[in-house]
Amino acid sequence: MYLDQAKKQEIFGQYGTSNTDTGSAESQIALFSYRISHLTEHLKKHRKDYTTARSLTKLVGKRRALLDYLYDRDINRYRAIIKALGLRK
Repeated sequence: MYLDQAKKQEIFGQYGTSNTDTGSAESQIALFSYRISHLTEHLKKHRKDYTTARSLTKLVGKRRALLDYLYDRDINRYRAIIKALGLRK
């Protein structure tokens, strides 16, 4: 599987407050971004995989909702995660 437990722990440790911080908005956004990049690479090879394309669209929407939440709650955390992940508004 492309996303094993060790990779999740690495993402949570890098963007969250600890390796077990799975609930913070930053760690969830980072995990969604990793999954989005993986699905994007898959869709470059398999253009007609409509189920994966739908899943990708749903993930982008979930990430956008979390980013909007973070923007409303704490603009500094929002700017930090955007910069760390290299996302554009």
